[in-house]
Amino acid sequence: MNSQVAEEVMEYFQAQPEPRRERLLALHQAILAAYPKAQVDMGYRMPTYKAGDGWVALANQKQHISLYTCGYHHIEAFKQAHPGVKTGKGCINLRDRDELPMDDLIQVVRHAIEHPKPG
Repeated sequence: MNSQVAEEVMEYFQAQPEPRRERLLALHQAILAAYPKAQVDMGYRMPTYKAGDGWVALANQKQHISLYTCGYHHIEAFKQAHPGVKTGKGCINLRDRDELPMDDLIQVVRHAIEHPKPG
């Protein structure tokens, strides 16, 4: 990640309210630990992590933080394991009251990065 992008990403996180900032930073660090060579940019004005053909992104929303993937198939196992966590077609929406099941979230990231297409 070049220094300008790194600065933009950190500015994004610093602009978020607590406790969301802490949660977003924890996810950011976990993604980079799993994929230290991931290309990080501010795609769609949110931190986006790319490796090969796969990608994930993080965002702060009005009522939650979101982990975006490129398809529903990446979050199926997570949804079954955590039925109380709100999900969309290819995203996980973590409300402030939701736990941050980091191991399961990183499995979603791994699936999205390593298996970008269904099948």
